Amino acid sequence: MNISFELNGKKVEADVPPRLTLADCIRHHFMQTGTHVGCEHGVCGACTVIVDGEAVRSCLMLAVQASGAKITTVEGLTPPEGLSPLQASFRKHHALQCGFCTPGFLTTAHALLTQEPDADKERIRHVLSGNLCRCTGYINIIEAVYEARSAYARTADSRKRTQP
Repeated sequence: MNISFELNGKKVEADVPPRLTLADCIRHHFMQTGTHVGCEHGVCGACTVIVDGEAVRSCLMLAVQASGAKITTVEGLTPPEGLSPLQASFRKHHALQCGFCTPGFLTTAHALLTQEPDADKERIRHVLSGNLCRCTGYINIIEAVYEARSAYARTADSRKRTQP
């Protein structure tokens, strides 16, 4: 089947088998390998991408379901000038070790803070509870996301000011 969607700000298209997962499509057709495949059951969160503003487990979504969508992977979170405030906060707080789960945490946290830039630590903890990490304690991850809130609040404020 022929599909097309926006991936990290660029229009892409591919011919894919109907049962190909979005995770495999992103990794193998478009070489965006930051999206990791862990459990393939939607439990670990390593494959999380943002589809039309929502955090989605790409191992549970078929590529054909993404046709026409706007998809952001961890690669799409990185601005040309360097690390995003969320990524910089992960670095500052040592919120990663092996890095396998990190893309899923970053995309999940980005989706949360985009929608709720004032999320408290309990809300952050709840939303991130669907992402598994075997290397770190979750404390540094939660602290990193909590600290990054101010950058998302500034973005939300500037959006409000420019809307009629």
